[in-house]
Amino acid sequence: METLYITHPSCRLHEMGDWHPECPDRLDAISDQMLSSGLASYVHAIDHVAPATREALLRVHTAEYIDQLDALSPQTGYHAIDPDTLMNPHTLEAALHAAGAVVAAVDAVMQGQAQTAFCSVRPPGHHAMPDHAMGFCFFNNIAVAAAHAIATYGVKRLAIIDFDVHHGNGTQAMFSGVPGVLMCSFFQHPLFPNSGVDDLAENMVNVPVPAYTNGAAVRELVRTQWMPRLEAHRPELILISAGFDAHREDEMGQMGLVESDYAWMTEQIVGLADRYAQGRIVSTLEGGYHLSALGRSVVAHIRSLSKL
Repeated sequence: METLYITHPSCRLHEMGDWHPECPDRLDAISDQMLSSGLASYVHAIDHVAPATREALLRVHTAEYIDQLDALSPQTGYHAIDPDTLMNPHTLEAALHAAGAVVAAVDAVMQGQAQTAFCSVRPPGHHAMPDHAMGFCFFNNIAVAAAHAIATYGVKRLAIIDFDVHHGNGTQAMFSGVPGVLMCSFFQHPLFPNSGVDDLAENMVNVPVPAYTNGAAVRELVRTQWMPRLEAHRPELILISAGFDAHREDEMGQMGLVESDYAWMTEQIVGLADRYAQGRIVSTLEGGYHLSALGRSVVAHIRSLSKL
């Protein structure tokens, strides 16, 4: 069964200024590498999905926040939520389609139309809190998808894996202490958003690592800290917040991963999914700001998702 590659044209229209690292060129870098590597011919590409419904968003976000984003959406120019998180006239549409893409991916894998999916969408989502945007994120795409899987398909044991260089504080806020959901992450610490190390619920497997941590150390923490908990959890569905800014070429952080590390991590997740989740994995783009490293890393990730 082919891996789905899901995107939407609106995700390229959201931009926050020429200076901003979370830019439309990120998606172009990924699609360019998909073509030049030959991988594009091995996936089933979908470039139009429905936006996330209000019902889907309300499972993890407050009604007041959803209404506030609609009210703040500018007709021209930019509206700054914070110094690093801005809306342009297309941001709300892009955010709705980004969340909608991950919901569509869950539908596809749960209905047996695909086994795995990667959503090449932006804005990213894992910093978005129930009631406010932050860290380039507006709607928490992976959280919307997780809540959709639980509500629509009755998933009892779900795993969220977050390998961005930054802690997924929004996702943690939404699922901390929630029965049936296990979240595993590593992240550079200290670093924005300076969270994820104190007062953790039992279902949060957070592994803070110092700057300059390399791939060998990350592989060891996956083997010794993630995998035992994931094996015990026996997830029926695995969702991935796939950030690639822990790459050694990415200046957003100071970690030392390379493409082969992302491929190896993905292979471990694929093996887990094969054992317990009928192979079902949905992955969505979070960080990754060095364009070449981002494109190469996503290709490595999708190759492993597709078992190529």
